Amino acid sequence: MLPWERVQSAFDHRPSDKVPIYQAGFSSWAGSIVLGREAYVGGGIQQYREARALWEGPDAHQEFLERSRRDAFEIAEVLDLDLIRPTYWRMPERPTRRLDDYTFFYGSEEGAWRVMRFDPATELYQVCDQSPRPEPTLEDLERIVEAAERAVDSYHPSPADWPDLVAAVERFGGYRACPGYGTGLAIPREPIWLEACVLRPDLVGRYLDVQMARIPGTIRVMEEIGLTYLCGGGDFAGPLGPMYSPKVFHELMMPRLRQITDWCHEAGCYHGFASDGNLWPIADDLFGAAAVDFFYELDRAAGMDLVRMRTTFPHVTLWGGINSATLHRGTVAEVREETLSALEQAKEHTSIVVGCSNQIVAGTPPENIEAMLETLREHR
Repeated sequence: MLPWERVQSAFDHRPSDKVPIYQAGFSSWAGSIVLGREAYVGGGIQQYREARALWEGPDAHQEFLERSRRDAFEIAEVLDLDLIRPTYWRMPERPTRRLDDYTFFYGSEEGAWRVMRFDPATELYQVCDQSPRPEPTLEDLERIVEAAERAVDSYHPSPADWPDLVAAVERFGGYRACPGYGTGLAIPREPIWLEACVLRPDLVGRYLDVQMARIPGTIRVMEEIGLTYLCGGGDFAGPLGPMYSPKVFHELMMPRLRQITDWCHEAGCYHGFASDGNLWPIADDLFGAAAVDFFYELDRAAGMDLVRMRTTFPHVTLWGGINSATLHRGTVAEVREETLSALEQAKEHTSIVVGCSNQIVAGTPPENIEAMLETLREHR
């Protein structure tokens, strides 16, 4: 079978000649181990690299874009992945000033500003200082929502907005499977938004409807590009469960997620959802009533077990099965065991695309990365 056929077999709930494999993402550290040179992939490090490139000028920024695309594609080819990751984190905002090799200033001294610093050890690029800001109120959220509602009609997506996806289809179409994006739906995780879920659910609903208004147009663009596995969702849970109540999910999220599923199906696409954490408290709504087609970023450490998911919701295709925490902190033997377990479960239950469910973080022991990759090669 061709790689894309293996992935499609997982969505058709039938066996394939080999277990389909993918990797949710590589830090630059991990990608560099795979390629044997510095890899332009990752999370915060890519945002820092883009800030540096934008500061250096248009030619440097274009070189950043080309190198990032090349390295993401090359990792997929070197590892012979059935399902690829075509693009990594971006932050196309030019800094106002460069403070040192790792630190940039954004904004204006006279107005709102922030300072962001890159940490090479963790590959994080985070705010380390910012202008004083009062705690937001429900009245502030009202103004945010009103501004977002006014901006909805200005959203006119086209394939040109996703050049990396277009390039991935040109490079891999007809051979490897490539995901699409643009179906995400999430309640912000800041405390004021969680408070609003209880005190102003109407306001939260309006904000979700702004997100919903953009999705049909994005689905049409993904269909035009030739992408059918549309990744959405949004992190909202931890090891103990969701950050807001099942009642909030049932009333605010579930009906809208079901609408997204229906829109995807009308376009011949699949609706995917991702979140870390323990989602069992809302699983019947998410995987049952909302009828999402696939679940990725599957957090095994939080109890999102492959077999339990497959047997409880047999219509859902799963991506993952290997935890990034096991790769980062486990022994070689533990990595091999977890990888082999995921492969065996995929063979027995089908409908599973096996790989690390989240990013392989900086500092992950090279021997653990190789143990996972070797086990995938030898036992799939």
